[in-house]
Amino acid sequence: MGKKNTRIVAIANEKGGVGKTATVVNLGAALALAGKKVLIVDMDPQHNTTSGLGVDTPDDALSVYDLITNGGATKAKAAVCRTSWEKLDLIPSHMDLSGAEIELVDEEGRENRLKEAINHVSGDYDVIIMDTPPSLSLLTINVFAAATEVLVPCQTHPYAFKALEDLFDTINDIKEEINPKIRISGIVPTFFDQRTKISRDILERLQTDDRYSHLVFKTTIRSNTAITSSSDVRKPVVHYRKTSFGASDYMALAREFIG
Repeated sequence: MGKKNTRIVAIANEKGGVGKTATVVNLGAALALAGKKVLIVDMDPQHNTTSGLGVDTPDDALSVYDLITNGGATKAKAAVCRTSWEKLDLIPSHMDLSGAEIELVDEEGRENRLKEAINHVSGDYDVIIMDTPPSLSLLTINVFAAATEVLVPCQTHPYAFKALEDLFDTINDIKEEINPKIRISGIVPTFFDQRTKISRDILERLQTDDRYSHLVFKTTIRSNTAITSSSDVRKPVVHYRKTSFGASDYMALAREFIG
């Protein structure tokens, strides 16, 4: 079993396009720069996190798919890949993951497969960060079953704000039925653009709504082209363009997350 103080964090939002994968990659890299030993687990079949960390896995490499199917939990340590950056490791995704739902449908304890695998490696890390698919699926439920906390990136846009309610309901259901330890530890405003009224309004709503205000991070992730460009060159923004808003925002988020 892992060290008691390992933070196992799901980055989740049922709405796509809110900066979820960017937050997984860049918060993970920023935490590693801040001296934490970090493992990122890519549970999204689109494997954008794996790509964003510049990791190319051969077809026969172990991936998270192997860990949650066919009793593969014990292979977790062997599935860990080093990235190009110190203290930052990855368990990669694989396209086969999209079929895992169907394969696991009749399996006993299917929602706890990832948790069993994580138990084999959690003692080696300060923080484990898990990416999730954008829809609520068995893969997402596996992530929630394994997590101790959920960090919610929320685009400063009306649709993303509205989607929070459903996500909070889902987490409450998971807490009651599967994982009593899970809690929402924070909401990170993303794609914030000071110049637009809508962005400012949604940020203000997040900060004043009784349901969410106590959870909102002081750090907002500003709209920044360096974040997009960094994913194109498959590097975290904190290594790609250190002087950008994107890099400074994610470093600030990492400090606040640790604090």
